[in-house]
Amino acid sequence: MSGRIPIMRAIVLIGGVSALGYGIMAATTPTDQQFYDALSPDLKRKVDEARALKAGARDELARASQDKLNAIREQARSDAPVWADAPQDPKAKR
Repeated sequence: MSGRIPIMRAIVLIGGVSALGYGIMAATTPTDQQFYDALSPDLKRKVDEARALKAGARDELARASQDKLNAIREQARSDAPVWADAPQDPKAKR
């Protein structure tokens, strides 16, 4: 009963089953727009609110990042050490 394993046949069979599975998934999965259109008006309103919150959070994050970057640039222009509590005036007498 020892025989040779048909490797090429197994590879083709696995590839065919994988292609069939992917094809079925691609044909039956709705796009984001199709899914949104199928929602009830109440759920559409909730999705729109969530998207608006996400956009606001993204804008807030961008603003905070820009503020932090500006603070880093300002610190880089200064001659004061990074660990100093307050930036010192370079013209002040010591």
